Amino acid sequence: MTTFRVAGAEDAAAVAELHGDSWRRHYRGAYADAFLDDESPEYLGAMWARRLAAREGTRTTVAEDDGQLIGLAHVVFDADPKYGALVDNLHVRAPLKRQGIGTRLLALTAEHVRDTGIFLWVLEQNTAAQAFYEARCGIRGDRKDVPPPGGDPRRLNGQPACFRYYWPDPAILTDSISAYDA
Repeated sequence: MTTFRVAGAEDAAAVAELHGDSWRRHYRGAYADAFLDDESPEYLGAMWARRLAAREGTRTTVAEDDGQLIGLAHVVFDADPKYGALVDNLHVRAPLKRQGIGTRLLALTAEHVRDTGIFLWVLEQNTAAQAFYEARCGIRGDRKDVPPPGGDPRRLNGQPACFRYYWPDPAILTDSISAYDA
């Protein structure tokens, strides 16, 4: 049975591992192989340790099944004056996709956003994620270059791009909670 809860500092290693696995599956081609294969575990481990220790202005929700981390969503509140809260990460273990876990994580994240919109960035090459967000009434907005992880351009292959997806009213996402529970 899948359960959802707020992540704490003790979850940093498991969250970083899931995040890295997702990057290796979906960011290959946009991110340099050497970064994905060799550097990302340490980079993500340090990033998640900082994020989950501080937690001010953010919330990370994790999905678990039988004590194993199977999904996560990280939101930064008040990230943008126009678009609102930024869903900076949304990842589900590959074999468990299409079971409603990502939908539920996105809905639970939106539930904690008050009086603002919600948005995220998705790689241009990640058409499956784009279809997921569009199926949840996400509006595709502007396109921009992907910022390199840690500001190091060697961690990218060329100039990959990403699209903004946004929801001016996050209630459209929270409505999916009851559909998931049905």
